[in-house]
Amino acid sequence: MCTWKGESMEGVIDRCEQKYFLSNEQYNCFIEKASSYLEKDKYFNETIYNLYFDNDNFELINNSLDKPDYKEKVRLRSYEMANMESLVFLEIKKKYHSHTNKRRIVISYQDYLNYFEKGIIPNCDKQIMKEIDYCFKKYMLKPKVKVKYDRLSFYLKDDESFRITFDNNICYDLDDLNFERFNNDKKLFDKGYIMEIKTFKGIPNWLNEIFDKLRIYPTSYSKVGKICEKEGDKNV
Repeated sequence: MCTWKGESMEGVIDRCEQKYFLSNEQYNCFIEKASSYLEKDKYFNETIYNLYFDNDNFELINNSLDKPDYKEKVRLRSYEMANMESLVFLEIKKKYHSHTNKRRIVISYQDYLNYFEKGIIPNCDKQIMKEIDYCFKKYMLKPKVKVKYDRLSFYLKDDESFRITFDNNICYDLDDLNFERFNNDKKLFDKGYIMEIKTFKGIPNWLNEIFDKLRIYPTSYSKVGKICEKEGDKNV
C-alpha cells in the first residue's frame, strides 16, 4: 500500500495503537535513550489538520468519553491548510481496546464539499465510501470540532512499519468550523506530548525497559474527547 506524508493512502489500515502522555522532561529523556533505535520519518515535522464529525447530541464523542471497549469516530484530515485542490483523508476510525481499524478514502477538498453539501458521491473506493456514507446518515453527522497539532514522527531502524509519533501544540475550535482556516489559538494543554505507538507487532523489550525507567504508562487519550471535557460539558 502506498504512503503519503507518513500515512497509508486510500484503503484499510489494521494495526495496534497505544497512547501515552509524556511531560517535556520525559520526552527529552525518551528521545535521548531511544535515539539509537529510531530514524526520523520522511515527514518528520508537520502540522496536521482535523475536522471531527458528530451529531447534535455528541453521540460519538460522549461514547468515547465513557471509555467503552469499542468506539468509533469519523473525521476529515489534511496535511496542509485546505484549499479546493488539497488532498484530504475522509475516514472512519474504529477501535477495540488497542486494536485500530481505519477505513479511509483520499479525495480533493472540493470533492468532500460536494459530498457533504450536495450528496455527490466522490470517485473513490466504493465499498469504503458506502460505509462512510452509512455513518453520516445513521448518526446525522456534521462538523463539530476542529483540531490542529504539530507532529514529530519516527520509525524503528529495523522495522519501518513500527512508528512512534509525538503530538503537541494542540489547538482547537468549536465555533469556527471552516476547514479552510485555523485562526483559533485555544490550546488543549500548554506542556507535554501525546506519544502514540503504531505497530503490527508487539513492543520490543528495549522500549518497555525505557518506559519502566521513565515511568511512562499507557493511557486512554482522545484529543477531541479531552477538548469537550475541558469545555466543561460533554454535550458542548
